[in-house]
Amino acid sequence: MKVILKEDIDNLGSRGDVVDVKDGYARNYLIPRAYAMRFTPGAEKVLTQERRKYDARQVKEREEAEAIAEVINGIDLTISKRVGESETLYGSVTTTDLCEMLAAKGMQLDRRKIALNAPIKKLGDYEIPVKLHREVDAAFQVHVIKEE
Repeated sequence: MKVILKEDIDNLGSRGDVVDVKDGYARNYLIPRAYAMRFTPGAEKVLTQERRKYDARQVKEREEAEAIAEVINGIDLTISKRVGESETLYGSVTTTDLCEMLAAKGMQLDRRKIALNAPIKKLGDYEIPVKLHREVDAAFQVHVIKEE
């Protein structure tokens, strides 16, 4: 079944692409969740109008994300945590902790944008990636030290 994507979907395509998918995937997942719509000539015309608006909005969002990325790239955080005998933390440093530390520095950021694969459980220096936009990535440094 041919569908027009209304959202960016990993490993399938980006918004506005016409893709061929299995009928069940389209009927049971993509269309009910409004990720896609059936491909028809009328739907294609509507899509071209929406595409213009979407492209203009994406340019603006990308510029904003690039400005935020410049600020984030210069941030250097230090977190002190209690540790055990084997230099492992009691607890861990999570995305929520990192967002709170960034908020204290005046940078409001959604915790879901921080691409931390697993919580930090050891002392050391870490580079934390941040996904601000589909095309804009940033990173900041975190130093986890022993609490005195």
